[in-house]
Amino acid sequence: MKRVVAWLIWLGLASTAMAADEDKDLELIPRAEPAAKPAVATRSADSTARLYLEDALTFNTLRNDLLVPAPPPLPPHWEQRLLGDARVEWPLGPSAIVAYSGRLNIVAREGVGFPNRDNVTHDLRELHLSIEPRPRDYLDLGRINVKSGVALGFNATDFFKARAVVDPLTADPSVLRENRLGTLMVRGQHLGDDGSLSLAYAPKVTDAAPIGEDPDRGFSPLFGRTNASNRWLVKGSARLRDDINPELLLYGENGRTKIGANLTESVGRSTVAYVEWAGGRRLGIVDEALVFGRQTGAIPDLAPNVIDQGGKEQFRSQAAIGASYTTENKITFNLEYHYNGAGLSADDWSRWFAAGEGQSASSPIARQLWYVRAYAADRQEPLQRHAVFLRADWVDFLVPKLELTGFALADARDGSTLLQLSADYAASDFWSFGVLASATTGGRRSNFGSLPQASTILFKVTRYF
Repeated sequence: MKRVVAWLIWLGLASTAMAADEDKDLELIPRAEPAAKPAVATRSADSTARLYLEDALTFNTLRNDLLVPAPPPLPPHWEQRLLGDARVEWPLGPSAIVAYSGRLNIVAREGVGFPNRDNVTHDLRELHLSIEPRPRDYLDLGRINVKSGVALGFNATDFFKARAVVDPLTADPSVLRENRLGTLMVRGQHLGDDGSLSLAYAPKVTDAAPIGEDPDRGFSPLFGRTNASNRWLVKGSARLRDDINPELLLYGENGRTKIGANLTESVGRSTVAYVEWAGGRRLGIVDEALVFGRQTGAIPDLAPNVIDQGGKEQFRSQAAIGASYTTENKITFNLEYHYNGAGLSADDWSRWFAAGEGQSASSPIARQLWYVRAYAADRQEPLQRHAVFLRADWVDFLVPKLELTGFALADARDGSTLLQLSADYAASDFWSFGVLASATTGGRRSNFGSLPQASTILFKVTRYF
């Protein structure tokens, strides 16, 4: 009955849309940040807003023959989500604004009764004050989504991405960057003709929230995800040539420091090459997950490690190397190689499957093994050590205002793959329609082939205001 109601809600909204008019889905806002932040003083005296209402109906297909059974809760077979999304700026004067970005969700899904406190939630992505005390100098205070990196599939230098994504409707990293939670911080920036400098400090305001547990989420700001430790970031860039603008980063958290670098360069008229790298002393991702699980109470203190990566801190690197190419008929391709020095090696994967094979989904062993995977996903960090990423975006595919986007992320060790294809049609200035399909492929002992979610299809209709 609930599934029938979900279909009726979606079809009702869709049929209403047929009678009206477009704009492009705001989830497809270009991921790259502008080269220079526009001066606050040049903003209109009136507030600016981007508002839309979206209804999304999702169906999931699950695997029932997992070698290592996943503990509950499993992904729901269906989910109906009605969301209102807003990005608004209010000027306070000639050199100051208040900016808000948030999303109100009304959700019905398999296994969750309606109504209850989990049906209505609000994601406070950003809320901050921005002032320009002097030309090209900026001071920001509040919740801010700080993004770094030049790659599309994995950003090694995007240090504030960890734990920031909640209830994603897509696996596309370039969309997730825009729709995640910001971090409570103070940030100062200077933008010059020959370079820029940014300093940010994010204080700890509460203890870390356990993975997958947001008690009394509702309208909570979820600072247990974004502000559970003291963090700082120094980021600077310099213009060496018109087409070379390297960026260096220095990041600190919990007494540990990481360094990073981003570099892009045009190669001809249609190709841009780029590299992104970060490194620092840390544990392997398995050992980090087990430490975090004990700190937050998800893993008992006396429980033995089912697997580990040696438990030693050492300098580990992460990197993304890639290039983009744009054709004359508006197709953009991105090909990237991803490396995570903290990820699982071939031996680590063999031990992961060997430890979990034959276990029940409720066993402590299976729960610990899947906790490692949940930790990596929560931090938006690749569990695999080597990966290849290919993305294609085709504007005006076959007809005007139809955009086709797809990507494939393949584990270079076992060939298993995450695939996603989406199509978005801007029917008018007020309405757009979209469909998204994703699937994971691979054998039972592979990275993506061992996930419980085999495929997903999502239908959406969006009304812009």
